[in-house]
Amino acid sequence: MMLWVILGVVILIFLWGVGVYNRYISFDIENQTAFSNIGTFLQKRLDLIPNLVETVKGYAKHENNTLQNVVEARSKMLKLDLNDINNLEEIRKIENELTKTLKSIMALSESYPDLKANVSFLELQKSLTDIENQIESARRYYNATVGELNSFVRKFPTVLLAGILKFRNAEYFKEDVEAKNAPKVSF
Repeated sequence: MMLWVILGVVILIFLWGVGVYNRYISFDIENQTAFSNIGTFLQKRLDLIPNLVETVKGYAKHENNTLQNVVEARSKMLKLDLNDINNLEEIRKIENELTKTLKSIMALSESYPDLKANVSFLELQKSLTDIENQIESARRYYNATVGELNSFVRKFPTVLLAGILKFRNAEYFKEDVEAKNAPKVSF
């Protein structure tokens, strides 16, 4: 009789462990998928940059430094696997740099009325704004999945298995506050 009770308890603990593990895997997959979505939108933005630079180059010939900064930031980003969550810190750093430089290019249109009136530039500007909104939305969703995953890993009794099964806490995708603010451009 006692053997059956012990066996029953062991089976229940095992089933609980399997359930916890499967739930963690679900949270982890959702988190990685959310991160991959950010990478997809970042790639869309990277694909727009050459057209944007060429359009601006024709109107703002004296802004080579600003254009060069955008091209360099884009080149750095292209060297990374945007879907690899292990690159989060580097992606975040370069993404913030790229956001700042793109805002500087958009600010150039204020100083060049012909550029501001150019249909191609306006279409690129709208596309870029749409993609920026998609990136922000994907970043918020990713951070929500990070919160769910981290909360699950840290709660009792899951925390008892977390160390044994090497569950990881995910890292938030934090945006640089400075990159979000409009640039100061002086001529």
